[in-house]
Amino acid sequence: MSTPTTARAVRFDTYGDRDVLRLTDIPMPEPGPGQVVVAVRATAVNPFDTMLRLGVLHELFPATFPSAQGSDLAGIVTAVAPDVESFTVGDEVLGWAPEPGAHATHVAVPATHLAAKPANLSWESAGSLHMAAATAYASIQAVAPRAGETVAISAASGGVGTIAVQLLTHRGVRVLGIASEASAPWLAKYGAIPVAYGDGLRERLVEAAGREGIDAFIDLAGPEYLDLAVALDIPAERIQTTVSMDRAAQIGAKTDGRHDAATPEVLAELVALAAAGAVEVPVTSTYPLDRVADAFAQLEGRHARGKIALVP
Repeated sequence: MSTPTTARAVRFDTYGDRDVLRLTDIPMPEPGPGQVVVAVRATAVNPFDTMLRLGVLHELFPATFPSAQGSDLAGIVTAVAPDVESFTVGDEVLGWAPEPGAHATHVAVPATHLAAKPANLSWESAGSLHMAAATAYASIQAVAPRAGETVAISAASGGVGTIAVQLLTHRGVRVLGIASEASAPWLAKYGAIPVAYGDGLRERLVEAAGREGIDAFIDLAGPEYLDLAVALDIPAERIQTTVSMDRAAQIGAKTDGRHDAATPEVLAELVALAAAGAVEVPVTSTYPLDRVADAFAQLEGRHARGKIALVP
């Protein structure tokens, strides 16, 4: 059987809305030094991809057109560079691409950015693990909670929030998960105390926290939650956000992100937790690669619970 000479990949030629996305043929990737080529079985869509496509991150990550997108991935190794000893052709792996490009049928990835996929982890969950879990891991590191403390999380039922809840409860931390009332059973399933957002949120948080109070706050939604954390008398050094950078700078809150936990050691720890069933990566929807715009339409609606994956 002949080896394919082309792959399929998502590209965009200008900043813009979802309609700039297109699926196109590209030359089949070849592994450079230290790399393997992965036939992608699943890859997540993330808010970072949206910001990249809209040009919001142009100052930090200027696009070179045609531009690619996608970081998380899981798949099967199809080619290995001569200097790579950790993987062989046919291995099932998961991890992340250091440069956008995982929204494709095949991608070349440094072997150090991959780990063996646990047999009990679905392709969709494996391909959605890294970015959300590493972001959650970094956010937790930033506020340094101890067992028995209480941490409030906004957007707790989203992709990052769901994993942050599980990582915290696994460490014996009490979690107040802020989300819609409809998400209460979902959050309770993962060990959080659900707290509905909206008018009266501060009072509901105080009531849920009880006499112990709230020790730290992780914001995954917007600057109003940083203001809420300040109003709750939480010290600035124990307030963390992944989305509200300007307001964080004004109050002295932390802004750690995925890059602060994007290491082989953290990936190995997260994979071990997922393999043991201590952390579940819930996937709410899957789409074929040619429906990438539909996947982002659901993501950008901001009401998806868990992750959304593309399955090339």
